[in-house]
Amino acid sequence: MQRIIESNGIRLNVAEQGNGPPVILCHGFPESWYSWRHQISALAAAGFRAVAPDMRGYGKSDRPEAIDQYTIFHLIGDLVELLDALEAPTAVIVGHDWGAAIAWQAARLRPDRFRAVASLSVPLRPRGPARPTSMMPQTADAQFYQLYFQEPGVAEAELERDPRITVLSMLYGASGEGAAAFRAATARGDITRTPGMVPRDGGMLQGSGTPPTLPAWLTDADIDFYAGEFKRTGFRGPLNYYRNLDRNWELMAAFADVTVKVPALFIAGDHDMVMAAPPGIDQHLANLRQFVTTLRDVRILPGCGHWTQQERPSEVSAAIIDFIRGLPD
Repeated sequence: MQRIIESNGIRLNVAEQGNGPPVILCHGFPESWYSWRHQISALAAAGFRAVAPDMRGYGKSDRPEAIDQYTIFHLIGDLVELLDALEAPTAVIVGHDWGAAIAWQAARLRPDRFRAVASLSVPLRPRGPARPTSMMPQTADAQFYQLYFQEPGVAEAELERDPRITVLSMLYGASGEGAAAFRAATARGDITRTPGMVPRDGGMLQGSGTPPTLPAWLTDADIDFYAGEFKRTGFRGPLNYYRNLDRNWELMAAFADVTVKVPALFIAGDHDMVMAAPPGIDQHLANLRQFVTTLRDVRILPGCGHWTQQERPSEVSAAIIDFIRGLPD
């Protein structure tokens, strides 16, 4: 079932199923509530109330035009007021990609409302010493994709040209299958570009391959759904999340030393670009308990890429359900 809920001054479209303790599912870029389609039914069958909003700027939810309407405080506020609308004092929050970053911060700042957190793909990172964009890699020939996203209108023009190709390229390119193909092509010398870097004389999708056949976890109907949503909504709202990275860094200064104190679970694929790209990720995961003092488990899924809950739906659903069932009453 889907319905519109008033929250934090905007309207959020919410997909929900089941009865019982609420579980809020926060999607990432470039997705929608639909990325949780497998977990929604699994959680409902397990006795929980699965609630998956189209996050601010996505799908059938409102899409404020102004960039400064997408700060981390707006995004957490949407979820707190969503709980109010559901008449739920607390909930478990689960997030993937951008949704994981939001889920971590919601659990840090509002442990009274979010009693546990499960994050997929993106581990919690402490506040850095300088504005995030100032630390992103760039050369004379290329720049990190999040820098490419900063100038309003530039990435929109490319990604909106053909939303179906955009979605297919991103979903396949960052999948376990796409990552394996990229590594093989790099080993052969067919590809020399660095993952995550956008050439200054071309776009993000330049040289992105589309698969001869879709991976088993992805169907034409899935692609059609995502493409239809972005054809209708465009990409400005989703890209505005990235345009607040520096602003969020400023806003969060007062909370720099606040740790996550609610039970936590982290799941990622070993072929995920988020896990592969940053140097020292193994050490960061080893030190994660410094920032997440009640971390219950870290699960790394072999062969899995970035789209964790879609590529490994059964494993991810089972891990989330086991985690929630193990929480104190």
